[in-house]
Amino acid sequence: MNQRVGESEWVQYQWPYLLRWLGGAERVDRLAYETGAFVRKREFQSPSQVLQLLMTWAVAERSLRETALLAAEAEMADVSNVALMKRFAGAGSWIGALLGECLIRSKHQVGSAIRLRVLDASAINRPGTRQSDLRLHLSMSLRTNAIESVELTDAKGGETLERFDFRPAEIVIADRGYAHRSGLTHVVKAGAHYIVRIPWNNVPLEDPTGGRFDIPAALETLEDARADEFSVCFRSADGQAVPCRLVAIRKSEPAAEEARHKISVERRKHGAIDIRTLQSAGYVFVLTNLPEEISPESVLQLYRLRWQIELKFKMLKSVLHLDNIPARSEALAHVYILTKLLVALVIDDFIESARSFSPWGYPLAAG
Repeated sequence: MNQRVGESEWVQYQWPYLLRWLGGAERVDRLAYETGAFVRKREFQSPSQVLQLLMTWAVAERSLRETALLAAEAEMADVSNVALMKRFAGAGSWIGALLGECLIRSKHQVGSAIRLRVLDASAINRPGTRQSDLRLHLSMSLRTNAIESVELTDAKGGETLERFDFRPAEIVIADRGYAHRSGLTHVVKAGAHYIVRIPWNNVPLEDPTGGRFDIPAALETLEDARADEFSVCFRSADGQAVPCRLVAIRKSEPAAEEARHKISVERRKHGAIDIRTLQSAGYVFVLTNLPEEISPESVLQLYRLRWQIELKFKMLKSVLHLDNIPARSEALAHVYILTKLLVALVIDDFIESARSFSPWGYPLAAG
């Protein structure tokens, strides 16, 4: 029978190998001192020991008291759960630095081929709160299915393309929340391409003559079961016209009816619904600056790949229990989430390295 080595097994019993995936003990310890997360040894001999216990708490999902007992049993440290909590709460910048180095390594592995990148955000709740108080912003490479950038904000940290850095020629795919002129302009200035779904009334568009472009009216001209496009532009903050294409297709009648029903239910509490909102629900339409050689059908096929990041969030929440945070303080909650994300990046590295298998199963330090 095959036996699976789980996250807790790696943290508790395979620690030297896991450290290799994080850059090695020497690098991990150096970052702890550089970020001020580890100043004096006190109960611990090295920062690596703190990190191992931090992962035991966050990834193996032990309580602080259990983690302190495990530290004593393993003769790592004789520390109380309160002292352990204080150590963990001060580790945010250190874990963030480790995350950053893992992300840099993953970007270097992608290479220079045309890159497809999807991005989104998801709300995370701390215990005892009814509303979302944290928001996790991710971008992911579609070639490797690996996380490429991470940012954790409070609930007011909105979805915007300006939150990310882009490379020339890469293709960025995002949903309606990112449909803002400033963010789209940010992508264009980086020399990248975007495919972003938009609401009918969120991005004021102009036709090639400079006149107002009426999205709902244009959608009514579409033929059934056929994708089409319209040449349009929007104005940047400095008033410059930014050319792009509106690519659209009609939904099937069952799909359109389901979308209209959902809108009606969601907005019933807010009064009247603009008839144009219901009309537009019968279509899928995206804005893109991809060259005209990329057909409307191809643009829409690329947009379909956006769902991969939805699956990534589901994996983080179902496998790593990212939304199960046993930490009431903001500092401790941040460290808890960042530690789980650090392990998620290691898992991504495991999967990517399997394509270039090494018999020993972990990275080697440079000789």
